Amino acid sequence: MILFWFRRDLRLEDNHGLFAALTQARLSGTSVLPVFIFDENILQALPRQDARVSFIHQRLEHLQSQFSEMGGGLHVEIGKPKEVWQRLLNQYPVQQIFCNEDYEPYAIKRDAQVRELAMSKGVEFKALKDQVIFAKNEIVKDNGEPYRVFTAYAKRWKSALTADAFTGFPSANRIAKFSRPVGGQMPTLGDLGFSPSPLPIPSKVVKKTIFTNYHEARNSMGSDSTSHLGLHLRFGSISIRKLAATVQPLSEVFLSELIWREFFMQILFHFPHSVDQPFDPRYSAIEWRNKQDEFDRWCAGQTGIPIVDAGMRELNTTGFMHNRARMIVGSFLTKHLLIDWRWGERYFAEKLLDFDLSANVGNWQWVAGCGCDAAPYFRVFNPILQAKKFDGQGTYVNKWVPERATLSYHEPMVDLEFGRRRALATFQAALKSK
Repeated sequence: MILFWFRRDLRLEDNHGLFAALTQARLSGTSVLPVFIFDENILQALPRQDARVSFIHQRLEHLQSQFSEMGGGLHVEIGKPKEVWQRLLNQYPVQQIFCNEDYEPYAIKRDAQVRELAMSKGVEFKALKDQVIFAKNEIVKDNGEPYRVFTAYAKRWKSALTADAFTGFPSANRIAKFSRPVGGQMPTLGDLGFSPSPLPIPSKVVKKTIFTNYHEARNSMGSDSTSHLGLHLRFGSISIRKLAATVQPLSEVFLSELIWREFFMQILFHFPHSVDQPFDPRYSAIEWRNKQDEFDRWCAGQTGIPIVDAGMRELNTTGFMHNRARMIVGSFLTKHLLIDWRWGERYFAEKLLDFDLSANVGNWQWVAGCGCDAAPYFRVFNPILQAKKFDGQGTYVNKWVPERATLSYHEPMVDLEFGRRRALATFQAALKSK
């Protein structure tokens, strides 16, 4: 029997690892049992009404239905991965384990433990590339070193594309049989200790005009002009190959966003210290103010700066925040309030439906000025000017901060020019100390 381990690839279609498992099963005359593990190491840190857990559960129910129609089923477990795999290897006559690669530090450590366990029992563990077009050391400098600047990385990424770069894997075409799992039913959300989330899940079906107009409309904060596909990319309910092939002829700018996603993935893969430390170690000496009451006001959207409050309220209400707003609120927190970027990164990690560790860390370090960027700390967004430029009619702010023109609205919690000067002085002092 071959076991396929679902992780960030919750779909039957164009699934590289699943296709490889099915192909091997056909060649060896055996069957494939799909497996998913609700990782307690991850679940224990989440709020009990987490929309992402609800989404994963919905996707698993959909996969279960698909596998049932083909005479098989999905084996779902709750626990710590190594302990679960110990049970699975004792429960089933496993010959091989297939999965798709994951490049985050925790995932790399987890997979190494499971691989070692499998090998100790004579079981082969095979991981394949699926969630990216290029991974690991496929896009590097001529000397083999990883890129640290996006522009050079993107240029090499595009030059490396071949005619078959977006070719998918016909895993939805059944080429081997699926096994039925031994045991009971799939656990409910209640079994996991969670309750359903009221947040709506964005569709993975996107109008063509979103892509064709993306270069002009993506920064228009008052219009719904972004794809909302982050959640589906994060958990693999859509194929990156299919999406990239779709957008390449339609929008160079949107394709660039997909390259940014892979750039941040390779940054975290090659520089794992950046998960919670500045990519540029010179910025480790920044003396953050870290005022808890100011952070709480920022979280609640009560800063007295309308465009900042609008972004935070959108996040708290919907689990989404407009891309431009993410830069504005991040700059305000790290520069005007001098609050550690890690505080903001953790808050986004809790709230964002489309949270992806590498992009979250990469973008927060970018806006804080301590990441991989050619124009670091002296970039300080002026939220007033940003609102005029990208929400000129006030549509976005009026939606989320309807009281802004009334006496009940908060006074600004910091003078913007004072905050900018304080931030520049603090960053300069940190650099001089190194």
